[in-house]
Amino acid sequence: MGTDTVRTGTSDEAGERRREQRGWYFYDWACSVYSTSVLTVFLGPYLTSVAKSAAGPDGFVHPLGIPVRAGSFFAYTVSLSVIVAVLVMPLVGAAADRTGRKKPLLAAAAYTGAAATTAMFFLDGDRYLLGGLLLIVANAAQSVAMMLYNSYLPQIAPPEERDAVSSRGWAFGYAAGSLVLIANLVLYSGHESFGLSESAAVRICLASAGLWWGAFTLVPLRRLRDRRSTARSDGATTAPGLRQLAATVRDMRRHPLTLAFLLAYLVYNDGIQTVISQASVYGSEELGLGQSTLIGAILLVQVLAVAGALGMGRLARVYGAKRTILGSLVAWTVTLAAGYFLPAGAPVWFFVLAAGIGLVLGGSQALSRSLFSHLVPPGKEAEYFSAYEMSDRGMSWLGPLLFGITYQVTGSYRDAIISLVAFFVIGFVLLARVPVRRAIGDAGNPVPETI
Repeated sequence: MGTDTVRTGTSDEAGERRREQRGWYFYDWACSVYSTSVLTVFLGPYLTSVAKSAAGPDGFVHPLGIPVRAGSFFAYTVSLSVIVAVLVMPLVGAAADRTGRKKPLLAAAAYTGAAATTAMFFLDGDRYLLGGLLLIVANAAQSVAMMLYNSYLPQIAPPEERDAVSSRGWAFGYAAGSLVLIANLVLYSGHESFGLSESAAVRICLASAGLWWGAFTLVPLRRLRDRRSTARSDGATTAPGLRQLAATVRDMRRHPLTLAFLLAYLVYNDGIQTVISQASVYGSEELGLGQSTLIGAILLVQVLAVAGALGMGRLARVYGAKRTILGSLVAWTVTLAAGYFLPAGAPVWFFVLAAGIGLVLGGSQALSRSLFSHLVPPGKEAEYFSAYEMSDRGMSWLGPLLFGITYQVTGSYRDAIISLVAFFVIGFVLLARVPVRRAIGDAGNPVPETI
């Protein structure tokens, strides 16, 4: 058994594994505040308003001379961030597998993202280009850091523990998001009593997410340990980004069932991440809801996502991760379709929609991560998770691009949101066709009793 495979032998080893797992949970605690407070709640509407301040009478801004409707600028920027991630993630993932030194790379990526997020405090007036640049840096850095973080899962948890460990990690993240959103809601709602303008309150909320991210990243950096690489070394050097990505894909072609699962995940998770990143824009621009209502709805999502992640983890023990994920995709489709018919100016129905999203959000993501970890050949964790991460945490490009184009063509956010149903339907069909037991065996991993 290779040194990258988690050991389950002695009580000392089990205690060390538990200690490492607890440290691993805390990176979700650290970085999920960025995904929640920045990407999901504040930055979309705020950056859109900054872009509108800079727009001409026709409602367009012109970054690098390209005409872009101000309302689509945020969605396009999220899409552009994945181009940077595509170039960087395979490069970093291959280097991590070859050297076994994940922690320094995780630290560099996490603190780059935290610094860019903290710098969002200076996003005011009509500085939409600064906001776009910081968003690209933070998103790409988050993507790289999450790829490295996820690749620890096969090393710190044996197969029978991974669904539970992955679900606990997501639950930690949503719990942190809930706590910080409560503080954000207090600050934003009472900004006048604190002597702050609305803009200043939003910028403080954005910057505080970066400070939180950087502070709590210290915990996993102390608890996680680097392992000697078991990846084959043939003397090749790490190739530039796109070449390394091509090399990773070529290697994955030797495991076509792993590639088939990844394709399904990339499709349905693209839909999930686009809903997360664009929900606040839909609520503010199409439904006419205020920022406090949006924060309250996202807070509800965070609270219910903790229970949803843990609850779906328990369902997976009985029905298997694949069946549980398929059930969640049906729920996503129904919820999103219902969102198209939400009446404007009716926060109660927006809260009902948020509750539906919260109950399936954490579990569908946590179980996808743990299921994929079974399909990764030993010694290739970071490299394979670089491909996995390309569609995670709001780094998807096709969903935001489709959302932005649909709005630019139709001028309707309702049409933009309903266009995302296709991702869940297609993802369901692709996942249903993957024989996961055979895929796990073909990857060279032990097959759990329930999967």
